[in-house]
Amino acid sequence: MSTVSTVNGGISFWYADQGTPLAREPLPGDATADICIVGGGYTGLWTAYYLKKAVPFLNITVLEAKFCGYGASGRNGGWLYNGIAGRDRYAKLHGHEAAVRLQQAMNETVDEVVRVAAEEDIDADIHRGGVLEVAYTPAQLARLKDFHSVEIAFGETDRVLRGARETCERVNVTGAVGSSWTPHGARLHPVKLVKGLAATVEALGVTIHESTPVTEIKPKHAHTPYGTVRAPYILRCTEGFTANLKGQRRTWLPMNSSMIATEPLPAPVWESIGWDGRETLGDMAHAYMYAQRTADDRIALGGRGVPYRFGSGTDNDGRTQPATIEALRDILVRLFPTTAGARIDHAWSGVLGVPRDWCATVTLDRSTGLGWAGGYVGSGVATTNLAARTLRDLIQQDSGQSGPTELTALPWVGHKVRRWEPEPFRWLGVHGMYAAYRAADRRELTSPRPGTDPIAKAADRLAGRH
Repeated sequence: MSTVSTVNGGISFWYADQGTPLAREPLPGDATADICIVGGGYTGLWTAYYLKKAVPFLNITVLEAKFCGYGASGRNGGWLYNGIAGRDRYAKLHGHEAAVRLQQAMNETVDEVVRVAAEEDIDADIHRGGVLEVAYTPAQLARLKDFHSVEIAFGETDRVLRGARETCERVNVTGAVGSSWTPHGARLHPVKLVKGLAATVEALGVTIHESTPVTEIKPKHAHTPYGTVRAPYILRCTEGFTANLKGQRRTWLPMNSSMIATEPLPAPVWESIGWDGRETLGDMAHAYMYAQRTADDRIALGGRGVPYRFGSGTDNDGRTQPATIEALRDILVRLFPTTAGARIDHAWSGVLGVPRDWCATVTLDRSTGLGWAGGYVGSGVATTNLAARTLRDLIQQDSGQSGPTELTALPWVGHKVRRWEPEPFRWLGVHGMYAAYRAADRRELTSPRPGTDPIAKAADRLAGRH
């Protein structure tokens, strides 16, 4: 398989497919609003959508540094699914039933995104095939069974555990020994969704200024090079780019993830692979992969490359390292050998937001009017929607338009987390963690033992994930 002709960067394959948009007009000068949203990705756009739907007369301004969907919302793997970062920790902090409510809200969020996309005529190539998590080593199979049991304990009684033969009948992953499937998931085209959302909120009367980087957020003020927007509520919806804001360098770590997309694969290859249900596909490796069968019959597959740039740096328009492209290609061919001759059309990368305790959060500080949502740790396609509806309810509660709701009572609301360590400890810790995960995965590939490799357990403790 050659990668000589691979497009590297250019934001993402999804933008290469749809075309990079012309940026909307930047902020022309000082302005006022009822609500100012910083960040034009899924979180910011969904929040604008639900607030405007709830209170049509609200004056809402969205400020975006590049163009809507430039960040993770335009680069992700297209997994609309019910995973949420931090659920197990919330169970420890608030009790099992509180975490069950959070999980149920996430299950319903998948339905909500599909509903709104249909209602607003947003064609995002959504296909509800569910999510298939595959194991292909004894250690992965043991983790898969534990994972499956835990998900059922959190209310997913419609989840299905499959053996090797049943798994390969769905998707013929080489060496698969089992899988767990949930119906609470769908494949989609990330950029079609974000473009549709941006057009929808604009049509509702929301003002969007692009090419307008916010440099600092203060109570009732969002400062940009072109002027300041003053509003009673300033909502930070910047996810992996949060570190670019003054004073936020150590708030959420910008974790890097990379992807490749093949050329459209011919019918004989798909006959060997199957994947007729077009489930989103993941595995139980420690440095896990995620993949989808696209609407035009490519495989888009992602995973960790260089996980973190020193000083919380971000990428240059999605470029990724050649070694990362080769590593992802190797995963693709190992899982699906019949793709060995396929061309890799595109490779790209992006950052996702990771809090120090790996827990997604939604907060509104009622004393200052500052709010934020994020830290999705890669599970943001659906979680952004739940976060947006929660921010809507928090603002309506604070402004006296409503009381507490089921969403404002969820355990991730108002969660506080400590900041990341300063450099160089941050860089050393993250790179050490992923080096350990990769070493554990290599050892598990050749080990007959069902237990998780001790190196991975040590990495989990280092990361603070358990």
